[in-house]
Amino acid sequence: MAEAGWDEVTVLRKRAPKAGALRSQQAVNAAQRQGLDIETNKKWAAGGNKQHATSKNTAKLDRETEELRHETVSLDLTKVIQQARQAKGWSQKEFATKINEKPQVVNEYESGKAIPNNQILTKMERILGVKLRGKDRGKPLGPKGK
Repeated sequence: MAEAGWDEVTVLRKRAPKAGALRSQQAVNAAQRQGLDIETNKKWAAGGNKQHATSKNTAKLDRETEELRHETVSLDLTKVIQQARQAKGWSQKEFATKINEKPQVVNEYESGKAIPNNQILTKMERILGVKLRGKDRGKPLGPKGK
């Protein structure tokens, strides 16, 4: 067996730089000095807090040629929602909490400014116990089935 001297050093492996170190200004400058290719990407909407993507309503508005506005909640629907909520004795804030929406959403529906969304209307129907869509609007929800 050969003996290693004190002056000899054996490197078994070298750790790769961490991802954060590769993006540092120092690493970029070193790569430029060596003549390596540097790729820069800008991530679209990175760090944003958007929970909902662009809705189909914007595409519908883009296709619209004459009347450049969305269809909003009808006046009779706003009254049905208000009356059903008040019959339960809830404020707009309490109602919004029960359907897991912001109070602003309930306010928009009751003032007629909201763009109808079937998911929100379904939540409202279920909590209020009143039909909000169809020909028998304003009538109590009956048992499903027969």
